Amino acid sequence: MQLVVARIGRAHGIKGEVTVEVRTDEPELRLAPGAVLATDPASTGPLTIETGRVHSGRLLLRFEGVRDRNAAEALRNTLLIADVDPDEEPEGEDEYYDHQLMDLDVVLADGTEIGRITEITHLPSQDLFIVERPDGTELMIPFVEEIVTDIDLEQQRAVIDPPPGLIDDRAEIVSSRDEDSSEDEDSAKDQASSKDEGAAKDDDA
Repeated sequence: MQLVVARIGRAHGIKGEVTVEVRTDEPELRLAPGAVLATDPASTGPLTIETGRVHSGRLLLRFEGVRDRNAAEALRNTLLIADVDPDEEPEGEDEYYDHQLMDLDVVLADGTEIGRITEITHLPSQDLFIVERPDGTELMIPFVEEIVTDIDLEQQRAVIDPPPGLIDDRAEIVSSRDEDSSEDEDSAKDQASSKDEGAAKDDDA
């Protein structure tokens, strides 16, 4: 299984360092010196991390063979991808890999079914579930503790307690999981998501 762990940003300084947008909750494991990472686009990799340091709150990496600003800038917007055992689980509590969350039924605490998770968007402040409803419309559900109260992987469902206005009550509420149960599991690049404890709705990985 492939896990997107970071996106390379702009060059920093003149010695080949780059800023990175972290997309994993385990940067000390996935982005450690010596790590060999695949890339998207593939033509820019694989890349081996030589050094890493935090500067002004941002992680800076230098890769083997990248020695100047021009070479570093050429890597901008490249995704860094780690190979992960599909049976591996994130170490932290309330952390999940995207493939574990995809296609979960989204329900209210009373069992009322809202839809299913079709996409997970990773923003700097929080993660969002993109939930498809049976009528084809989509909802954006912030993956924060106050709203997503439980993830039950055995029952394949996410329980939510939405604030007023988050869900349009006019939409038909039924599950479409059975219709799609025969689809193959998505094997696309994956990354980890974590519930923001105590985060506000408008509150990296």
